[in-house]
Amino acid sequence: MSASENKSRPSALVVGAIGVVFGDIGTSPLYALKETFAGHHPMQVEPASILGVLSLIFWTIMVLVTLKYVLIIMRADNHGEGGSLALLARVMELTKSTRATWFVTMLGIFAAALFYGDSMITPAISVLSAVEGLDVVSPEFTKYVIPITLVVLTVLFAIQSRGTAAMGMLFGPVMCLWFVVLAVLGVISIAQAPQVLLALNPIYAAEFLFGNPWQSFLALGSIFLSVTGGEALYADMGHFGRSPIRLAWYAFVLPALVLNYYGQGALLLTDPETIRSPFYLLAPDWALIPMVVLATAATVIASQAVISGAFSVARQAVQLGYLPRMRVVHTTSHMEGQIFVPFTNWTLYLAVIALVLGFKSSSNLAAAYGIAVAGTMLISTILVSFVVLRAWHWNPWFALPLLGVLLVIDLVFFSANVIKIGQGGWFALAMGLASFTVLTTWRLGRRLVGEEIAKQSIPMDAFLDSIVNVHRVNGTAIFMTGSKEGVPAALLHNLIHNQVLHERVVLVTVQTTNSPFVLDLDRMYLHKMRKGFFRLIIRYGFMEDPDIPRALERCKRFGESFDLMETTFYLSRETIVPRLKRNISPLRARLFAQMSKNASSATEYFKIPTERVVELGTQLVI
Repeated sequence: MSASENKSRPSALVVGAIGVVFGDIGTSPLYALKETFAGHHPMQVEPASILGVLSLIFWTIMVLVTLKYVLIIMRADNHGEGGSLALLARVMELTKSTRATWFVTMLGIFAAALFYGDSMITPAISVLSAVEGLDVVSPEFTKYVIPITLVVLTVLFAIQSRGTAAMGMLFGPVMCLWFVVLAVLGVISIAQAPQVLLALNPIYAAEFLFGNPWQSFLALGSIFLSVTGGEALYADMGHFGRSPIRLAWYAFVLPALVLNYYGQGALLLTDPETIRSPFYLLAPDWALIPMVVLATAATVIASQAVISGAFSVARQAVQLGYLPRMRVVHTTSHMEGQIFVPFTNWTLYLAVIALVLGFKSSSNLAAAYGIAVAGTMLISTILVSFVVLRAWHWNPWFALPLLGVLLVIDLVFFSANVIKIGQGGWFALAMGLASFTVLTTWRLGRRLVGEEIAKQSIPMDAFLDSIVNVHRVNGTAIFMTGSKEGVPAALLHNLIHNQVLHERVVLVTVQTTNSPFVLDLDRMYLHKMRKGFFRLIIRYGFMEDPDIPRALERCKRFGESFDLMETTFYLSRETIVPRLKRNISPLRARLFAQMSKNASSATEYFKIPTERVVELGTQLVI
């Protein structure tokens, strides 16, 4: 869909945002209130605690989602794009000192790593909590809950390669129906116990927090489940824009969520025994089966949004140099965001299936859920502080207290979730730490490789001076190199072994910017050197895919044209050998070497015709 089409169809963007952006937070009513009272730290279901918890849920949503994300963080976009890595790229432009740059880089990488942990747990807990509605229909269905969940998840991951364009057209209407049902069920229940609306008063939240500090602190870990998915408002901003997401939140999603939570609270006030499943017991008996079907559809959509987000983060990480090249499949030609990353897809699938089989219930999974999101939200607050103070130049007397309050709230919720590490939270942290190790290892390894290549390289001027009586053959040779200076190793090896040079030699370097997209006028720089040598620098944004043949076609504006049938591409395949006196730990060195070996082919990644490629091996000691 083009930008002009987007502007002319604001209602379509709002519906699309409801379908994609709010799936995760929109399915939280399935388990959030239930886990607060009947989870690993159960509480007495009595009026004071019900009103206190509802008040905390409402004000948590208002502060963490409405104030922090909708009003503040969504303004900190990177040329329209959002998400942890997009925010990191923008903050890095604002940091001046090396220490500050290192600090924000580590925070941004860890936020991206925690997202992978979250993207594993969200499909498992969402779909499982929906299918568990069969328990309410009849205890006879209990034995089918896990098998049905596994089938639904298997189908969901299996169809990813087909893309979500066609299925995505149904996301908005289905989720609109979901939120309407949430609101209607909530209103009907509130009418039976309207005193539940007293919980809108923050005094009830304060009384609950300070009346029994330890119990309320334990409850915060489950109350936080009501805002999981709130970070998607920022992460998916590039697909729909800031205004449609804000409009959908204020006018539709927020009221529906609040009404449903308060409807569940009203049900508990009239019948505390309904705590076993307050969400499904809001519906009349005849509607239970349709509710299970609708809830399953809603949780599949919520899972789809997280999976698609994982694909986008993987592509951004590759482009920004935090992951090796991966195969990225564009599932549609007219929508940039529709991609499929096979390695990420099947890694997530195995982790999700392991979670369902290992934890066996949404209640057990709820203990593992939250810590990754709480960590991501905490990091987002720290990163956006740089934007608020250094880019927007807000008055420190206003900005610092506001940011301080948000930071304290994030720390409290993160601490409340840390308590759940032994109950399952270890999984999210373990996956986050594993992802962080992978991301930082690749980044460190590539830096060491770059330093080693620079040591072995010789200056371009000295090389050109040394070219005397070298036989030149017809055609063009293109050498892909990661450095803008010096002579590529592949060029030296080719000259030494073949004793010839092509009549035109082009050294191509692909760079990724901290912006999501690059204007065509800024994309390429061509420098003509002596003796038929050229240096071509091609720049891409972190949301774009490199395409070398297309870039070469655009060189006509520089007065140079390329016939691919007369062009040979030379690529260097590096073999990594850790040195005895290591610059990197033994385990990380082996991990980096294995990642390098399994990286996607540069030929495929840069869209170079395979029949025009020559690969030359290079051994590098790091």
